[in-house]
Amino acid sequence: MRLTSVSGSALWQGLAAPDGVDVVCEAGLVPYAQALAAMEARNTAIGEARARDLVWLLEHPPVYTAGTSASLDDLRNPQFDIVPAGRGGKHTYHGPGQRIGYVMIDLKQRARDVRGFVHALEGWVIDTLGDFGVESWRSEAGVGIWTRDIDGAEAKIGAIGVRIRRWVTMHGFSVNLNPDLSHFGGIVPCGIAEKGVTSLTRLGLAVSAEQWDRALVARMGDFLARLAQPCPTPRAGE
Repeated sequence: MRLTSVSGSALWQGLAAPDGVDVVCEAGLVPYAQALAAMEARNTAIGEARARDLVWLLEHPPVYTAGTSASLDDLRNPQFDIVPAGRGGKHTYHGPGQRIGYVMIDLKQRARDVRGFVHALEGWVIDTLGDFGVESWRSEAGVGIWTRDIDGAEAKIGAIGVRIRRWVTMHGFSVNLNPDLSHFGGIVPCGIAEKGVTSLTRLGLAVSAEQWDRALVARMGDFLARLAQPCPTPRAGE
């Protein structure tokens, strides 16, 4: 079983991925409900040894998604549909210009370490942002990827939200390349009211989806290697 393009759009060509992992890079927008159904089906197939691990890179039409810890208090003035996601975390926004990475990995074949998986995801995104000259980090403010905004304040540039079913992972991360940041104003993103969100475009960097995908996939070997290591003890600022 191999997942093909849901959107019907062309996929980026020539991305070399580590053996045992499929990579699908969507060039078009994939409706969230369709993506969720396809992801759940692939998760089941991986768990039953009928499919390989998958990293699926895509974008959604504008939507708010609600994690298992979502609160109605975090809704301000939602402009788009709110869809239950089944992942951990609170409300978040997805839309054009935000690159999503859905990561479906069988942890039974690696380390059965939930915190280690999240730590590895964060490190993968942090390293890739560094390849574009953006310093980013983990923060005590909450799970996700943080950087300095144009005003010097700490702001979120990437979000993490995962679900693990029978030791096969689902969902993953999002990174703001050039989304409409005003759309985040309909919610309290990830339940953190005192922190803002930013994007590569806001930081003065023009990075296309294809450029991001190629840089991310080039770092995939490092990500997979982290999954075989014990999760480091958290330090202040991480």
